[in-house]
Amino acid sequence: MSAPTVTEAQPRAIEAESPEREYPGLVTPRPRIPRPRPRFLSPALRAIGPLALIGGWAWASHSGALSPDLLGSPADVVRAAREMWDNGQLPDALRVSLGRAGLGLVFGLTIGLALGVLTGFSRLGEELLDSSVQLLRTVPFLALVPLFMVWFGIGESARVILIAVATAFPMYVSASGGVRNVDRKLVEAMRSFGVGRLALVREVVLPGALPALLSGLRLSMTLSVIALIAAEEINSTAGIGYLMSQAQSFSRTDILTVCILVYAILGLLADVIVRILERVLMPWRGQGQGAGR
Repeated sequence: MSAPTVTEAQPRAIEAESPEREYPGLVTPRPRIPRPRPRFLSPALRAIGPLALIGGWAWASHSGALSPDLLGSPADVVRAAREMWDNGQLPDALRVSLGRAGLGLVFGLTIGLALGVLTGFSRLGEELLDSSVQLLRTVPFLALVPLFMVWFGIGESARVILIAVATAFPMYVSASGGVRNVDRKLVEAMRSFGVGRLALVREVVLPGALPALLSGLRLSMTLSVIALIAAEEINSTAGIGYLMSQAQSFSRTDILTVCILVYAILGLLADVIVRILERVLMPWRGQGQGAGR
């Protein structure tokens, strides 16, 4: 009987040394490589929910299950929106409401970011300020509406300050937590090179806390729309809230629906803006979004 050749003996040796034969409990790992998704798939999946809601709404209005006195049909809402746009009511209201929300958001983000960096970076700042800010944060901003009307009257100041208060606290919590989580070894290394406090915050602390800051920005921008609804209830004479109060007086459910949809679209646009900022400022984050999906 002839001895096995080298080519015949090599597969047997490899088979004998395989982990499954030597250790029967082990399984050879088979890495799962995710397939690239088409570009149109994600927008199409996101559109399924809103389109289903609109379809159900249209069917309920057409079948009579939904009375026009309760909620106008999609066709009535589109007609009302076109009419308000053509006569200039909707563009003027949008300009006023966006100005209020934007101004209050800028003030709120500035205050929240400054306090968050101060309490997160300085132990003395945390001991002096954090407990007071946390106490104020637990007060619902809607409960401040009557007090602000007494303090600041019924003018624009009360509305802008209410939006600023509502948006400051999410940014404060995110900034404070993000600054605390910055690598302390990196901070100490930069200090050993003689970097000053302001340069350290600008070049090390804020870039290190960027993910938390963007999360706070997303929450603050969403809350700015919610606070805008409450702010425009303070005896407003212009803006989306004023259109809603007028429509309520005349039982115009189609105009009420238009105003509600405008608020919803503003909140959605705020979220889209933050997502774009995340992709621009943190491009590496989008590379791993498909992992495990």
